[in-house]
Amino acid sequence: MLNPNHDAARAVVFGVALGDALGWPVEFLDRPRIRAKYGRQGITAPPNPALYTDDTQMSAAMAEALIETGEADLDTLMEALGRQFIAWKNDPVTASRAPGTTCIRGVNALERGAPWRESGVRDSKGCGACMRVAPVGYFYQHSSSTLANVARSQNWLTHRHPTADAASVGAAYLVKLALDGVVPQELPHRVLAFTTGMSPEFEAAIQRAVEVKDWPDEETALGYVGPTRGGGWIAEEAVAMALYCVLKRPDDYVAAVRLGANIDGDSDSVASIAGGIMGARLGSQAIPEDWVARLENRDYLTGLADRLAEKKAKMGVMYLP
Repeated sequence: MLNPNHDAARAVVFGVALGDALGWPVEFLDRPRIRAKYGRQGITAPPNPALYTDDTQMSAAMAEALIETGEADLDTLMEALGRQFIAWKNDPVTASRAPGTTCIRGVNALERGAPWRESGVRDSKGCGACMRVAPVGYFYQHSSSTLANVARSQNWLTHRHPTADAASVGAAYLVKLALDGVVPQELPHRVLAFTTGMSPEFEAAIQRAVEVKDWPDEETALGYVGPTRGGGWIAEEAVAMALYCVLKRPDDYVAAVRLGANIDGDSDSVASIAGGIMGARLGSQAIPEDWVARLENRDYLTGLADRLAEKKAKMGVMYLP
């Protein structure tokens, strides 16, 4: 039987990857086309094999950097992350998974030698940084200040916008809160308090998720939370829509990621962010075994989660200044 630390790590990693794999086949389809292809309920399970995208690939790169240098100073950690991102960009599989343009531009700058604080695309608030921070929320669960520092800093490698900063910090903090057992109805208040003053746009998006929580029409509610091109393409909408899915389906991993995947917008990112939070909240037993069995690179992701758990346990109370 897994100890709780290892179980939580696997739940977060699998939660992210399977939400991503569920949403990817419908990422560029609107709801009518999703229903035409998959039926009235939309896509309900990842394909077999369950292939994932840059959301999971970059999350794995984040986890590898934490395993390598999670106890080191911030520059050392970000430099390790930059190396991981460059390796990710140059992997032949990456190009086939529709990687985000902003992420590629930022990593290209890193590869040319730009400092990590300056490599990100100025004024970009796409969701490419907030969708990869679940490992940060897991790893720094017991040090909120370090969590915020690392989540914000990793954003700068590819994105430089205050709203992208806030969304990255907020997404990581939601994973931490879920691991802590915070009840779902407290999540919006807690994440707004933690990110206060960082971005009015992020605050407004989270408030929209709260406002529509009890609307009977979930499609209309999701459209209100994420009104930009179907929702989820920009950072504040991706996190707020994922939070809405958690609030609507707090005790059902499958239902939460299905809700996030069957949207007009960035299906894989919203479902992936929601999946990481739900995995942290419910543990690995909430994720269907047959979904895990079909997951691409399952053995690697299992080992990655276990190594992350072991590094977290080894660090104990040691955290970045």
